[in-house]
Amino acid sequence: MLRLEGATVRFGERAVLDAVDLAVAEHETVCVLGPSGSGKSTLLRAVAGLQALDGGRVLLAGADQDGVPVHRRGVGLMFQDHQLFPQRDVAGNVGFGLRMHGVPGTERADRVTELLDLVGLPGAGRRSVAALSGGEQQRVALARALAPRPRLLMLDEPLGQLDRGLRERLVVELRELFGRLGTTVLAVTHDQGEAFALADRVVVMRDGRIAQTGAPVEVWARPASEFVARFLGFDNVVAARVSGRVADTVWGKVPVPEGSPQGERRLLVRPGGVRLVAGPGSGDAGAGWRVASRTFRGSRVAVRLCPGEGPSLEAELPLREAPEEGADVGVEFRVEDVVVLGPDG
Repeated sequence: MLRLEGATVRFGERAVLDAVDLAVAEHETVCVLGPSGSGKSTLLRAVAGLQALDGGRVLLAGADQDGVPVHRRGVGLMFQDHQLFPQRDVAGNVGFGLRMHGVPGTERADRVTELLDLVGLPGAGRRSVAALSGGEQQRVALARALAPRPRLLMLDEPLGQLDRGLRERLVVELRELFGRLGTTVLAVTHDQGEAFALADRVVVMRDGRIAQTGAPVEVWARPASEFVARFLGFDNVVAARVSGRVADTVWGKVPVPEGSPQGERRLLVRPGGVRLVAGPGSGDAGAGWRVASRTFRGSRVAVRLCPGEGPSLEAELPLREAPEEGADVGVEFRVEDVVVLGPDG
């Protein structure tokens, strides 16, 4: 459905998009993640035709979009700030694109009714958009974007302005809706949880390039580099010397998966893979570990452990298993939660 080939955008000497290659299959939902300035929103604007390319191509259904204006690309756009028309009611907003395409009034009204039912706002056509909650405005913006039946729906931080509870509820509804409609979706967000819940595939960007792409579970389980690991919120990353199935680190000896790259590397241990054992001299990660702090996260507790020397280590434990602050413990590592990282860059 969508293909970018060497897509490049420069602002002065800086390449905001740096020869990006990306393909999105029909009926696929792809979420592009990255910190501010990584190029993710520029990528979306380039696909929409809102940003000209300095190099490369954008193809939709195999057709080169060079010179094709926004309104002729057959894409739907939904932005973080909704961009609803305050002078129009809900029906007027949802039906705006249909009216611009010359859809007759009766057909337009039927399509608006259908879409408002679809997004969970039945009978809301006469309501003022100013009287809607943030979540309701988001649903209206989605209905408006879907109204012309776009071949590609593009979302720019679609849930960014909503509170966390509503965001988590809506992302589930969106995934179910896109699956039911068979919509092809390209979304950009900085929120990892939102992307991993919504996407069939995630793309992590850094400095205008793709740092990693893959299914959410694949990227989460096996970050490709230290940059990706830290962007996903993992802080247990240290230098290591890998030899066979063992890595020597400042945390002691850490088991690594079979087939891991050898030599001087960077090592990630996910917090869920840190096990605490009774007694400060127990375990395989050396002695002298102490519980420095505990942070409650619902039914889990993040425990920060300080060794005698070196950086601290985070463990994630069930509430009942978390030791008290100041306790001396031993540490072991689960090999399935250890990742030998590739180089950044």
